[in-house]
Formats: sequence, C-alpha cells, structure tokens
Amino acid sequence: MTTLRAGYESVHELVDLNWDRLLYAATIVVALVAGSFFGQLFL
Repeated sequence: MTTLRAGYESVHELVDLNWDRLLYAATIVVALVAGSFFGQLFL
C-alpha cells in the first residue's frame, strides 16, 4: 500500500510540474483531429 501511495504521489508531482506541457500537447492533438475532420468534410 505504501508503494502505491508513493507512486501516486510522484505521478501527481509530475502532473503538477508539467500540466502546461500536457495542455499544449492536447491542444495540438485536438487541432489535428479538427483539421482532419474539416478536410474530409470539404473535399
């Protein structure tokens, strides 16, 4: 149980430090999916 808790806390710390990078990557993925959708729609 202690190992699980320590692992969860370390993942939480990584997310706290890098949330802006995750948001940046998610924005790029959403833009690519939207571009693909509109490309298929108009062609």
